[in-house]
Amino acid sequence: MRGRRAPGPEFVRRLPGEANAKQRLEVILRTLTGQLGMGQASVQLGMTPQHLHMLRQAAFEAALAALAPRPLGRPRQRATPEQEQIHALERQIKQLQDELAASQLREQLAVLLPGRREPGEKKSGAAAGR
Repeated sequence: MRGRRAPGPEFVRRLPGEANAKQRLEVILRTLTGQLGMGQASVQLGMTPQHLHMLRQAAFEAALAALAPRPLGRPRQRATPEQEQIHALERQIKQLQDELAASQLREQLAVLLPGRREPGEKKSGAAAGR
C-alpha cells in the first residue's frame, strides 16, 4: 500500500478549537477505534464512565447531524410584509402600464384608420335600414 498513512484520532490535534475539547474528542475517537477502553478514557479525562458515555453519545449525535444532507446554496429569505406589498404594487404598476400602452395603441389606430368602427358599434347608413 502506497501513499500517506491515514491519520487516526490524532487528526483532531490539527483542527481549530479549544485544547480541552480537542482532547475529549481525541479520547472519544480512541475509544471508538479500540485504542482505549471506556474505563481508561474516563480516568484520562477525569470523569465518570457514565459522564463519558453521555459525552460520547452527544459527540456522535452532533457529528451525525452535521453530516446530514442539506439543500445546496444559501437558504431563501422570507419576504417581510412590506416587501410583499412592494412586490404586489410593482406587479400592479406593470399591469397598468401594459393596459395604458394597449389603450394608446388603440387610440393611434383609431386616428390612422378613421373608417374603422369600435367593436360592438352598429353599422350606420343604407345597409342598416334593411
